[in-house]
Amino acid sequence: MWILRTAEGADPDLTFRILPGSVRTAGRAPGANFIVDATLVSRVHCRLTAGASEIEIVDLDSTNGTFLNGERIDNRAMARSGDRIGIGRVELIVSEGTGSNDAPDQ
Repeated sequence: MWILRTAEGADPDLTFRILPGSVRTAGRAPGANFIVDATLVSRVHCRLTAGASEIEIVDLDSTNGTFLNGERIDNRAMARSGDRIGIGRVELIVSEGTGSNDAPDQ
């Protein structure tokens, strides 16, 4: 399981979980799987596809771009544990979940 969370003390305080094989969208829209209600976030900003060893990030023509470790991605990029995904002004830190104490994807 993959866990995407904002740094401690960040506003907004967000935590998302995604299982390998799952595909989720992130954005401001109520229909997004992961709702990121923050400045510079598009309604449907990006798509995240979880694999066994990395997460594929695809920018969905967002207005302000999607970033991986501070670099704007052209179309898609691969994130691993320890990487940082930027969506608007929100930065999510990627980590691998430890198992049974983690809730299923949200």
